[in-house]
Amino acid sequence: MIRRRALLAAGILAPGAAWAQKRTQPPPPESGWYARGKTKERPLQFAGRGGVTLAGTLLMPLFSEIQYVPGIVLVAGSGPTDRNGNNPLAPERIDLLKDIAELLARNGIASLRYDKRGIGQSTPRPRGSLEEQEAFFAWDNFVGDVEAAHAELLRHDEIKPYATALLGHSEGGLLALAASRSLAAKKLHALVLAATPGRKLEDILRAQIARGAPPALRLPTDRAIAAILETGRVPNNLPPELQLLFPIYAGPFLQSLLSFDPAIMLAESRMACLLVQGGADRQVVPMEDVQPLIDALRTRNVSGEAVVIPQVSHNLKTVADPLDPGFGGPLSPAVAEALLKWLVAALGA
Repeated sequence: MIRRRALLAAGILAPGAAWAQKRTQPPPPESGWYARGKTKERPLQFAGRGGVTLAGTLLMPLFSEIQYVPGIVLVAGSGPTDRNGNNPLAPERIDLLKDIAELLARNGIASLRYDKRGIGQSTPRPRGSLEEQEAFFAWDNFVGDVEAAHAELLRHDEIKPYATALLGHSEGGLLALAASRSLAAKKLHALVLAATPGRKLEDILRAQIARGAPPALRLPTDRAIAAILETGRVPNNLPPELQLLFPIYAGPFLQSLLSFDPAIMLAESRMACLLVQGGADRQVVPMEDVQPLIDALRTRNVSGEAVVIPQVSHNLKTVADPLDPGFGGPLSPAVAEALLKWLVAALGA
């Protein structure tokens, strides 16, 4: 495992001022009914931005019945990805967020994961006008949904209100980063960016097309990006190969996403942050796409750490060989170790 540490504070962040307790908090027993490793699950629904309903799952250590626990919101990546981290466009079940949630709950940290708007059991995509669909999928709405998920997490009295975090995977890391600015006032304590790009999506898309797409798609891609950035609308004459990349209803969302600079946002953040990146990631390429975030960590006088793990895919799974896309299988043990080591200390689990 390759570790890159940036401006680690003297000692890992510990919870701040004492919180008024409502009940006695004995240490969780190591055996018996409330032993560590046991979990309980609670399905839930809550209001997202603009009146949509978001469906999710709260997974907690069983000992949260007798002791307050830290909590974390898990934010899914791009496309039709559900609360478990599965995408119907992928050839295998991924279950990334489900695996992370179970890992955390077994080790004393609750999590809330949810179906994004338009996905799973949340409010479906509207079938009305293009303008209605564009408004539904606006970038600010997705950011607002992360904020709403954090508010829902705090609503459950098993959760320590001063020991919460966001963990976003891929595009979900960008949404978590954007939401963390307003949530700093809500005592959000930490941020985990997993396989999250450190460059503008505009630059990453151009590089991806240049690396792997037929030359005939390069000019249409450049024109599509330019049109979206200028007008907030997706051109209606794109080649079929690009229509999945640039859905016609996603113009305003893509306009914000393409121009979002995660490195600048992270440099301005005063929040403790962990970066977790797979060395075999084909979508967010180490170190080209990751280095700007590591550089941003170095500019801050705030606790931060970056961990780049060899032979790990974009979905944080161990790959068997260079042709293995790394969709299925369990969470990489090295990723699990990195998440637990940092989050248990940062959140006081």
